[in-house]
Amino acid sequence: MAGAGRFFEDFIVGDVIRHATPRTVTLGDLALNQALYGNRYVVQSSDAFAQGLGYPRSPVDDLVTFHVVFGKTVPDVSLNAFANLGYAAGRFLTPVYPGDTLSSTSEVIGVRPTSKGDAGVVWVRTRGTRADGELVLEYVRWVLVRVQGGRPIQDTVVPDLPAVVDPAEIGGACPRIDLSAWDDALSGSPRRFDDYAVGERIDHVDGMTVEEAEHQLATRLWQNTARVHFDNHAQKSSKIGRRLVYGGHVISLARGLMYNGLENAFHVAAINGGRHVAPIFAGDTLYAWSEILDKQTLPGRDDVGALRVRLVGLKNDAPGAFPLKTEDGKDHPSVVLDLDLWVLLPR
Repeated sequence: MAGAGRFFEDFIVGDVIRHATPRTVTLGDLALNQALYGNRYVVQSSDAFAQGLGYPRSPVDDLVTFHVVFGKTVPDVSLNAFANLGYAAGRFLTPVYPGDTLSSTSEVIGVRPTSKGDAGVVWVRTRGTRADGELVLEYVRWVLVRVQGGRPIQDTVVPDLPAVVDPAEIGGACPRIDLSAWDDALSGSPRRFDDYAVGERIDHVDGMTVEEAEHQLATRLWQNTARVHFDNHAQKSSKIGRRLVYGGHVISLARGLMYNGLENAFHVAAINGGRHVAPIFAGDTLYAWSEILDKQTLPGRDDVGALRVRLVGLKNDAPGAFPLKTEDGKDHPSVVLDLDLWVLLPR
């Protein structure tokens, strides 16, 4: 059947999948990204500010790079997925600019059938490259994929993944910046790397309601073809009974909200790990809070430092009490996203 996609038994550890189709990032993409998520980080907003720091122009928002690379993989990896489960070992490796063309490949690095036998977890390491072959992004994700049946299933292989990306391996997508040109008034806050403390929690205050039209538009923008996000007729007969909002849409909304309190965290350098804890649907309102887990200087860099931030997304629950777990250690019912990032700030 045309466009049927891969099922769990089609994934063989060691296989490398070359994804269609390359995508040129345009200013139109960036305008739509801005309209959907409302990002205010100054380096990605102002050519003049970015050029003053030493960039040739404003780089593409890091999550735009992520979405474009991720979207290429969906028809081959997660078209028949029940859910995208998590991320690890993600690194943004070089700046991307409007006009760059990005392609994606994925290597299957792990498989594990579920006890029910109707699905299995698949791990892939995805790499995004420019047209000249330069690597711009790599990350691991794992997905729960349906079993079609009638074919053998290979033995379990679970990859060994780092809990945290080594700070010595990040920062490549941020060229050395001229700190004398950093204007706190224009960036929105005087708080820089040294002004944050490990253990500090930040209420990002605002909420954004997820609209049906917007999440559908966003998912098409990133060329994500997963049926669970589009086919409401088919989803009516599923366990959940309605379309799911693309998890990347939730990540970008939370990143936009993160500006309140982390205004100078202009660059996502790495995705240490993350989970889509629970689904979110049109009509839900997303809030966010963050905790500073660690802070590190980068080898050979006195211009920027790295904060390790736990970014928590909530639905329909303000973040003032910083909900995360219940008394019995389970995920709080309002938590939909638990994301562990390295972000860079000026020093």
